Amino acid sequence: MSLTSRRSFLRQAATFSTLGAAGPLGLSLATMGQASAQSANGGYQALVCIFLHGGNDAYNTVLATDTDSWSHYVNHRDPHSRDATDSSTSIALLRPGTAANPGAAAGSPARLGGALPIAHSGRSVHAGRQFALHPSLVRSQQLYGSNRLAVMANAGPLIRPTTKANYALDSFAKPAKLFSHNDQQSTWMSFSPEGASEGWGGRIGDLLMSGNGSGTGASADIIRRSFTCITPGQASTWLSGRSVRQYPVGLASIPGLGNNQRVLGNADLYTAVKSVMNASTSSNLFTQAHQQVVTRAIQASNLMAGALPSSALAPWGTSGASSVWADPMLKYTNTNGAQATNGLALQLQMIARIINANRQGNFGIRRQVFMVNLGSFDTHASQNTEHNERMLQLDHALAYFDSVLGEMPGGDMRSQVTTFTASDFGRSFTNNGDGTDHGWGAHHLIMGGAVQGGEVYGTFPQYSTANANGVFASQDQLGNGALLPTTSVDQYAYTLGKWMGVSNTDLASILPNLHNFDSSTHNVGFMG
Repeated sequence: MSLTSRRSFLRQAATFSTLGAAGPLGLSLATMGQASAQSANGGYQALVCIFLHGGNDAYNTVLATDTDSWSHYVNHRDPHSRDATDSSTSIALLRPGTAANPGAAAGSPARLGGALPIAHSGRSVHAGRQFALHPSLVRSQQLYGSNRLAVMANAGPLIRPTTKANYALDSFAKPAKLFSHNDQQSTWMSFSPEGASEGWGGRIGDLLMSGNGSGTGASADIIRRSFTCITPGQASTWLSGRSVRQYPVGLASIPGLGNNQRVLGNADLYTAVKSVMNASTSSNLFTQAHQQVVTRAIQASNLMAGALPSSALAPWGTSGASSVWADPMLKYTNTNGAQATNGLALQLQMIARIINANRQGNFGIRRQVFMVNLGSFDTHASQNTEHNERMLQLDHALAYFDSVLGEMPGGDMRSQVTTFTASDFGRSFTNNGDGTDHGWGAHHLIMGGAVQGGEVYGTFPQYSTANANGVFASQDQLGNGALLPTTSVDQYAYTLGKWMGVSNTDLASILPNLHNFDSSTHNVGFMG
């Protein structure tokens, strides 16, 4: 076997590990020269992607409440507005200023009260428009008013700027397999349908990892490759790069060999098992590759676990909490009025602890990319209760993370961490009887101290009412009122990547459709 083939084999073999967190660490076997690495200038910065799995209903997340928009919204979301005999459930939220009815059904629009108005600067593209947030996004409204939260209107995957007439042409290039969950999740993350192996979050990590691990000696390579892209949620394409690979951690702890450097509670047994696993006892390439992966996995686990602070410490936790599941800071009030642990807040707590581990462990990390997940957004039915539950979780988690970052042990880090949402797609304007169906474009939230908040960016869609044939007059609405995106994922990613310090040239290399959009529109403007 040639040297080149052997290296290629080892790179591939490293991905076959079934040791959980060990898998991503095998990229120590890959060469670093695959990406045009760029120094991370300045202090620490991090991106945090909150992926809303299932397709978030953007129409009920950020609402247009000007008179014309509202009339079309009610026409399609409240069937009783057009036909008093229609037995479908209204999924139309109520106008801002409408008092909540505490006696109404849990999660119903009446129980929630009116949508929460948000101001905007009156950009010419939004002249005469009025906007609001879902009634459960109470703290998000406050963050928006404090200029630490912005709205990105009608973003989605696009090959090039696309009009409604373009969309009707079979010959016009459009993203593959639109309206499919798995494919559109992958397209958002990687610009390709299901099966892609690299995402733009991981590629940003590739470009910036060379600035990580400075001054840490032999541990520098592990830090660069293992701690640049991290998820305390489910692994995804978005965090996978070429030189870095995402590092999955637990919700409350760092997975490793045994527990606390003990196997079955025995430190000697841990040492013996570690020795056996580290020993080079075979000439078989599979065995050698596996042993190298395991060795580096143990090293990374020990590094991170040794620096990770307790979950029961301020500002991210409550002193004396017996576990993260019992911590009141991680609980939100659900649709039924009960206290429940917020899995999204729990993931963000782990990110805060890892950010502090960088300081505490003196890892020298300057750029990191994180991903967390919130599911159950596929609201074909029970829209009112299900979507409200998700909005309550998102709202609590955003406010929790903002508060924690503002009180970090090393000082306020809100301007150094930018958190943004993404999702499979938006949903239909039309009511299917009790919910909504798959869409395309959607609105998103961006939070952080470096965000130019208190504004709606991009172009908010114009609404219309479908005619008898189900055709919408608005140039922004397709079948069932699905939104035709006006801002591409490439532009969304470019704006975030520029803030992280990635060059125009490098961003162009990882955002395949960017060149199809006018360069003056690449930066959407929501980052300082």
